[in-house]
Amino acid sequence: MITEVGSRKKIDYMKNVTDSLLCKVVNVPTERGGYVGFQLFKECKVDSDDSGEWYVEIDAHDKALPLMFEFQNQYFSYRLWNALRLRSTNQLRMYEILKQYENLGFRILSVEDLKSLLGIDKDEYTRFGDFKHRVLDACQQALAEHTDIRYTYEPYGKKGSGGKILRLKFIIVRNEDHTDPLALDAFIKQSRAECDDSIIDDGLGAIYRERIELFMEACDCEFSFDEIVALNNKLRDILPYSEFSDALHCFHYINDRYQAMNRQNKKRKVSSRFDYVKSIMDKEI
Repeated sequence: MITEVGSRKKIDYMKNVTDSLLCKVVNVPTERGGYVGFQLFKECKVDSDDSGEWYVEIDAHDKALPLMFEFQNQYFSYRLWNALRLRSTNQLRMYEILKQYENLGFRILSVEDLKSLLGIDKDEYTRFGDFKHRVLDACQQALAEHTDIRYTYEPYGKKGSGGKILRLKFIIVRNEDHTDPLALDAFIKQSRAECDDSIIDDGLGAIYRERIELFMEACDCEFSFDEIVALNNKLRDILPYSEFSDALHCFHYINDRYQAMNRQNKKRKVSSRFDYVKSIMDKEI
């Protein structure tokens, strides 16, 4: 049951939520290297019953049901704080790469594939020592300090010419020292507030600032704190509440628009880079 849905504002909000669900597409890999794509949900119904209580019915695609009930171990979730405490794109992506294998306890990746997953160009960090110091060790320390998992790693399998390390094995364990600093609902409430002098300088205010600083990383720290606050506030008008409260989803959303601006800049110089990103988001409201 959903209370107080009957108002026009609530109905419009629910339309945004269900529209987002109906757009979700799943690509399932085939044995021969291809894939099968289909929509995750095929129908959403929001209505009231005879007693006037509102409800939501969601009908999943038939092909999606096995993914939900038979292969649950292939999906993962994590607390919002684990994303908020990390300070760079590499750290965020490393957390995602390893967190989904936490139950298995290890993951084996080639150095080339790991760079690709991290969004690092294959020609960057050509010396393994640089990659080890700037990425592997830095992420290892960050995850141990700020998330619910920690890891160790070691070379795996045969080495290349000259003893070049080709593959790595990551050992993933639960971080027993990690605790959530605040309740998730408290952060969500604070993150929807305007970032101005009215924010109390306490734990909630600190967490909100960390959210904004995280989004600054999505734009390579090119824009000011206040400019990112403006983008964060704009997200409230664009995204469903569930997506707005997911900091990592918002991080990728902003980063996608920032990269779109960079692509445009290569074709034709963008005079006001922040205004261009903002204009992209304005069109999506």
